[in-house]
Amino acid sequence: METKYLPQQCLAYLKKFCVEIPERCVGSDGNRTATRFFKREIATFGWETETQEFDAMDWEEGGAHLLSGDADFEVFVSPYALGCDVEAQLVSASSVDELAGLAMDGKILFLHGEIAKEQLMPKNFVFYNPEEHQRIISLLEKGGPQAIVCATGRNAALAGGVYPFPLIEDGDFDIPSVYMTEEEGGRLLPSANKTVTLRSISKRIAGKGENVIARKGKNSNERIVVTAHIDAKKGTPGAIDNATGVVVLLLLAKLLEDYEGERQVEIVAFNGEDYYAAPGQMLYVRENQERFHEILLNINIDGAGYKEGKSAFSFYDLPEEIKKKTNEVLHKFDGIIEGVPWFQGDHSIFIQNGRPAIAVSSEWFTNNVDSQEITHTPKDNPGIVDCHKIVEIAEALNMLVRS
Repeated sequence: METKYLPQQCLAYLKKFCVEIPERCVGSDGNRTATRFFKREIATFGWETETQEFDAMDWEEGGAHLLSGDADFEVFVSPYALGCDVEAQLVSASSVDELAGLAMDGKILFLHGEIAKEQLMPKNFVFYNPEEHQRIISLLEKGGPQAIVCATGRNAALAGGVYPFPLIEDGDFDIPSVYMTEEEGGRLLPSANKTVTLRSISKRIAGKGENVIARKGKNSNERIVVTAHIDAKKGTPGAIDNATGVVVLLLLAKLLEDYEGERQVEIVAFNGEDYYAAPGQMLYVRENQERFHEILLNINIDGAGYKEGKSAFSFYDLPEEIKKKTNEVLHKFDGIIEGVPWFQGDHSIFIQNGRPAIAVSSEWFTNNVDSQEITHTPKDNPGIVDCHKIVEIAEALNMLVRS
C-alpha cells in the first residue's frame, strides 16, 4: 500500500480535531462533530460502524470572585460545579481528621494542604476510587457547607499539567466549589473564621455523547480491540491527549482497508476518558460484560507522537506467543521501544476484566508523567506532535494485527 502520503494525512487529521473543531469535551457540539467525522471517515475505508449513545453533560462558566474584607482573591470555577452567590463565615481544614471534626453547615469551607494534594475521584467513578476520597466526599455532603474553596498545587499524574488543578471535578456533586493556587491559599488562610463573600457563575448543560465502533474480520468470538479516546478537556486542543490516538486509529483503518482475516479487528473511539464520569467507557463495559473473554488483545493509544523521544509500547499480562510476535514487529521500527507500565488510560478497563493489553504512548510522557506540564493545557497543540511517529505507530500496529 502507498504510505508516503500518510504524514500529510496525519497533519490534516490533527488540524481537523485540534483546530477546525475548537472543543472536544464530552457533551459539547464539538465533541459530537468529532465523533460524526470519525464515523464517516472510517466508513470510507470499508469498515462497518456502530455508535453507542449516552447522556452527557456540557458545562459553561462565567468566572468567580472571592472577597474577604478589602482583599480580592483569584479563584476559578470547578468544572461541572453549580454556581453560587453566598456570604458566610470561612472555616478551614487541611486534613481528613480536621474535616471530620469541623462544624461547616451553612459556612464556606476552605480546603488546603494535605487534604488538597490530589484531585478527588468523582463520587460515582468505579474504575479507581480510594476509600479516603470517598470519605472526604461523604464528610462534605453530610457537613453541608454552602460552598467550597480549594487551594491546590501540581499533580501531573492525576490532573495533567494544569496549575492549579480543580480538587473537585464532578457533575454528580452538588456543593458549589472553586479552586485557587497554593499561593492564593496562603493569602486566604488568615481569613479563617471571618465572613467572606463568594460569587461563582456556572451552568450545567444536558447533552449527548457517543462511542464509535468500527469492525472488520469474520470471527467476532476472537477480537483484537484497538482503542483511543476522542474527547479532550475543555480549554485544550488535546493534540497528544488524545487526538494523536484517534489519528492512529484512522491511519490504521486505512492500512487495514483490505483486511479479511479470520479474527475480527474492532476499532473503538472511546468518549469520556477526560470526563468526570467516563460514560463511554462505562457503556462499553456494560455492553461487553459477558463478552470480554472473546477479546484476545487490547491495544490502547494515548499520549502518542510527542516530538521528543521515541514511541513506547508497554505490555500487560501478554501471553507468551503474543509478546513474542509483538517484539518481532517492534524490532523492525527504530522509533519504537518497550516502555514502562502506566495505568491512567483506557487499557485499564481491559486489564481489570482479565484481558491482555498493550498501551502505546510517548517515551517522554511515560517517563515524566508526574512532572509534565502539557496535558490538559493550551500547550497540548499540534506543534508538539511529530507526524512521522504517528505514521510509524500505525504501520507497526498494522503489521502486528496482521501477524
